[in-house]
Amino acid sequence: MHFIPEALDNYVVNHSENEPELLQQLNRETYQKVLQPRMLSGHYQGRVLSMISKLVNPKNILEIGTYTGYSALCLAEGMQNNGELHTIDIDEELYDFQRKYFDKSDYGHQIFQHLGNALDIVPQLNKTFDLVFIDADKENYTNYFNIIIDKLNTGGIILSDNVLWSGKVLETTFKKDDTSTPALIEYNALLKHDKRVETVVLPIRDGLTISRKK
Repeated sequence: MHFIPEALDNYVVNHSENEPELLQQLNRETYQKVLQPRMLSGHYQGRVLSMISKLVNPKNILEIGTYTGYSALCLAEGMQNNGELHTIDIDEELYDFQRKYFDKSDYGHQIFQHLGNALDIVPQLNKTFDLVFIDADKENYTNYFNIIIDKLNTGGIILSDNVLWSGKVLETTFKKDDTSTPALIEYNALLKHDKRVETVVLPIRDGLTISRKK
């Protein structure tokens, strides 16, 4: 979804950092071979994630929702040399696809893949994190926050994707099968009112929230 006119959006992209060659390859192959390629973070948002990670310079990164690995590679660009990135996804069919691109990058030895339900996996990770990216099933965003917050270091950052949900968060009535919209409305309210974090919503692509642990 574009929140500004497409011509201006193109100008923004054209005057931001270029997409690295490896990520261009990953982008192309995702669109050629994988279902729902729109789930990919993509060039502009990927550069935003990279820039935020470089500003935070995290030692340990947690990602919930790997998809084809694009966002993980963007986040890894700001990771410390002795750091680790742990990424979780439920789709085992994408595991080898992700690994191929992780190993082509400079960060392959620092990226650890986990298959399964993040609500089960995160509590078992014996680590604290400086940067967390949530981009998975919207119905569990609040649950993810609740299991992450105590593993987030003071001053650590949670990035939450798709928080504007193509503008549906403004709606007051929902279709019977729409569980994502009310869940995101609940989650956005949680981030606004939880005293443990300070939050700003960015109208980037489908909405990206930055929350900092006090």
